[in-house]
Amino acid sequence: MALLQIAEPGQSTAPHQHKLAIGIDLGTTNSLVASVRSGESTTLKNDDGNSILPSVVHYAADKTITVGKAAKDQAIADPHNTVVSVKRLMGRATKDLKTLGEHLPYEFTGEETGVPRIKTVAGDFSAIEVSADILKALKMRAEKTLGGDLSGAVITVPAYFDDAQRQATKDAAKLADLKVLRLLNEPTAAAVAYGLDSGEEGVVAIYDLGGGTFDISILRLNKGVFEVLSTGGDSALGGDDFDLAVAEWMMAEAKITELTPSLNRQIITEACRAKEALTGADSVAVTLELDGNNWQHELSKESFNDLVSSLVSKTLASCRRALRDAGIDKDEIKNVVLVGGSTRVPVVREQVGQFFNIEPLTNIDPDEVVALGASLQADILAGNNQDGDLLLLDVLPLSLGIETMGGLAEKIIHRNTPIPVARAQDFTTYKDGQTALAVHVVQGERELVSDCRSLARFELRGIPPMVAGAARIRVTYQVDADGLLSVSAKEEGSGVETNVTVKPSYGLSDNEIEGMLRDSMENAKEDMDVRKLREEQVEADRVIEAIDAALLSDGERLLSADERIRIDQSRIKLAEVRKTSEKAEIIKQAIKDLEKTCEDYIARRMNQSIHDAMAGHKIDEYTADKDA
Repeated sequence: MALLQIAEPGQSTAPHQHKLAIGIDLGTTNSLVASVRSGESTTLKNDDGNSILPSVVHYAADKTITVGKAAKDQAIADPHNTVVSVKRLMGRATKDLKTLGEHLPYEFTGEETGVPRIKTVAGDFSAIEVSADILKALKMRAEKTLGGDLSGAVITVPAYFDDAQRQATKDAAKLADLKVLRLLNEPTAAAVAYGLDSGEEGVVAIYDLGGGTFDISILRLNKGVFEVLSTGGDSALGGDDFDLAVAEWMMAEAKITELTPSLNRQIITEACRAKEALTGADSVAVTLELDGNNWQHELSKESFNDLVSSLVSKTLASCRRALRDAGIDKDEIKNVVLVGGSTRVPVVREQVGQFFNIEPLTNIDPDEVVALGASLQADILAGNNQDGDLLLLDVLPLSLGIETMGGLAEKIIHRNTPIPVARAQDFTTYKDGQTALAVHVVQGERELVSDCRSLARFELRGIPPMVAGAARIRVTYQVDADGLLSVSAKEEGSGVETNVTVKPSYGLSDNEIEGMLRDSMENAKEDMDVRKLREEQVEADRVIEAIDAALLSDGERLLSADERIRIDQSRIKLAEVRKTSEKAEIIKQAIKDLEKTCEDYIARRMNQSIHDAMAGHKIDEYTADKDA
């Protein structure tokens, strides 16, 4: 029998074999795809030599779907059927659309709490389906350029995307028939590109201002480990808002009072052109066609800076919060990386540089840096780069917790914890004979469940009946590398277990997340006072329930009439204080008073229990067992 051959370490039978993996920057305004070719990460271009694909999809009456520049050209003539900035709709419910502004030219269908669908002549489409069409176009470009089937893709998302928005992105990839190797935070992808190229170590800030979203991340780079110390941002702030500010100025100057969808798109397009032109000019002429006449006006760079300065200031406010959350001073920042096409605006670069007191890094194209970083990570995950030991540690934007008695939120995984992560905590039953446990998963920083966001509810049933506090239920929270959460609950004694994958129907906007964080800080003392009050109220309920059960069992047998009266009076006082008092200390003292009144009774009950247990037995039996 011939011996089978084995290659040298690191060698294969086909040394040239290379798995085709791509990195995708699925942007609000523009999208890109990149791949590692011949050891170098490069963006993939279309037939015209352009790497940027406008994130625009046009739906025609004959069911034809157009993606990219050709679709963008349809935006003015056919705004109702041309979908732009769909990323802002990802993971949102219909009722959330009001927070996205009044400049959406679409007609939506769907329930208030359900997924909104955009009405077009070709049918109704969700944001997931529109995003899938963009991903399909990028996939086709990659397969054509690379000449083969793809093994997988790393897709980037804003750092502040929550579970619903991340899951919506994965769903879009599934519709596009793309295998997702990982969802990667956009700022982290930029750090990958710059970190690998320059080999810099230390603390860096990733300032990512795209077309529709803003992210700021503070990362520590150390020996190939990218650890996100904190994140912040706004999923409804970007270059689109710069365009809108210019558009509103144009409308005021041209005295436009009535706005049709077609005129709205014309104004936005001209505003975008003017913004881009002012990157390299001191002034630009803006022109509109109004009722067959051309309206023209001059927009200076100084006026433009005045129009957008408040928007830039909002991004810097997020930077301050991110630094505070990371526990980092500005002078500890070694580098500032600018990401996103909107960082080409001179006033942005100037104010960011002044804020951090450092010249921002711009030597990698800000439009391409995210896709390039994603492709490097995809190459590692596909197994092509055997030396790729890059470790990426993203963080949770908000704490994850569980509801406990009294409507309190017990945090299990705290915000800014690096992911992937798994944390477990043991809980117990509240009542005697309790055979089921309600698990309520919440997200937020406040102490009360009512002030946090509800993510999921499920029940653990089949718990063996025991006295209150005897059962041990382990609740485990697991957050994967994509930021998606799964929760399980297991009764340790019986092994009864259940679990749920948290997949809410819509997500939180960054404004809502920011508001939740701000509320948690502003109400910290009040929240702690309320928590203490709720905890004492729960303890009072437990003590009263235990005393009532004991008195019903053997109160008449073990207590004299006077003792029973004193205990009843103390119990009534505790019940009244629990009901009326708003101070935890008063309830706590009433609990102590009742427990002190019941001391002799409790001692008798314990002695009686021992006596009952030993009835019919001799001490020698227990001694013999011990000796054995």
